[in-house]
Amino acid sequence: MSAELGVDLEACRRRQSRLVEWMNQERVDRVLLTTNQHIQYLFGPRFAWTFAAAAAIDAQGKSVVIAPHAEPAVCAADRVDVYKPKMLSTMRNDQALLAANALAQSLGGRIDASRLAVEFSAYWQYLAPFHSAELIDVEPILFRHRRRKSADELAKLRVAIRGTEIMYEVARGIIRPGISELEVYNTLQSAANVAFGEPMTATGNDYQVNSRGGAPRANVVAQPGQLYILDLGPAFRGYFADNARTIAVSKVSSEQQAAFEKIREVFQMIESDVKPGVRCREIFDRAQAILDQAEVGVFNHHLGHGIGLFPHEGPHLNPNWDDVFEVGDVFTAEPGLYAESLQAGIRIENDYLVTDNGVENLSPFPMELK
Repeated sequence: MSAELGVDLEACRRRQSRLVEWMNQERVDRVLLTTNQHIQYLFGPRFAWTFAAAAAIDAQGKSVVIAPHAEPAVCAADRVDVYKPKMLSTMRNDQALLAANALAQSLGGRIDASRLAVEFSAYWQYLAPFHSAELIDVEPILFRHRRRKSADELAKLRVAIRGTEIMYEVARGIIRPGISELEVYNTLQSAANVAFGEPMTATGNDYQVNSRGGAPRANVVAQPGQLYILDLGPAFRGYFADNARTIAVSKVSSEQQAAFEKIREVFQMIESDVKPGVRCREIFDRAQAILDQAEVGVFNHHLGHGIGLFPHEGPHLNPNWDDVFEVGDVFTAEPGLYAESLQAGIRIENDYLVTDNGVENLSPFPMELK
């Protein structure tokens, strides 16, 4: 893999600067982080989910990261301290306590702050004895900032999406009557790892035939006439792809083809209508109206969502949210139609980048059923 897929220190520092700007606007003295995703986003190193890590940044931009094992080769922090998460190769179950103590010691034994921003969903009470600050939630602004993908993030997302393209190329060559869901799953996982040149950092999503989705089932094999919805979400260095293709096990019926053509209309609308400033809810409603005209099948789930360091991020193409498209958003669009007579339905999903003038299709590979 090329050097651009490593840690981009300057990009990390730009993201830190955005956070510091918010801190000064909100009179926040310090931010404490205890989720590995946000530590990767702001400082670069990606720590495995099995290990706790922590970080802090103050309103002047001075930062410290607490790393498990050893100091990372590259890290956009002023200081990196280390704690030991294992004893004689056994992973400790009190890693959060150890990392909290190490963070407090790195800050001088006391966390000086009147207003302290933490991740409410993941704040460690182990840190409470070291401060008496008012706590506010930093997660909403971090998720807000994460919507605008920078060049280093886009590079990783493009690799992840390229992995799905290769997986679909392989799938079209192996899906046939009699193949098992587990064989499809195992073959496609291997193809993604080979494409990445390293193990995936996560995987998903749907590998069931004649089904709307789910994990591969033991002893279930494809039958003639069925459709195989593959909704794949391999992650490369923490960044998730998410796109779907539906592949016919044998011949495509006229009813299945008609449903596919109606779904294709949704993509034509998205690529024409999505621009910065457009409301996601409006795009959802237009897609629903198109799919409601289908002679067979129902559409009854979200139209899409953002992707990045988590499989589902903003913006939300979902009537339960009221997000607005912005430059730098990377989102999925996944219209579908489902009916028993379609065996069991069709879902196609593309990944898009919102640009100044519209969208770029990041997954421009074949969508056809066969």
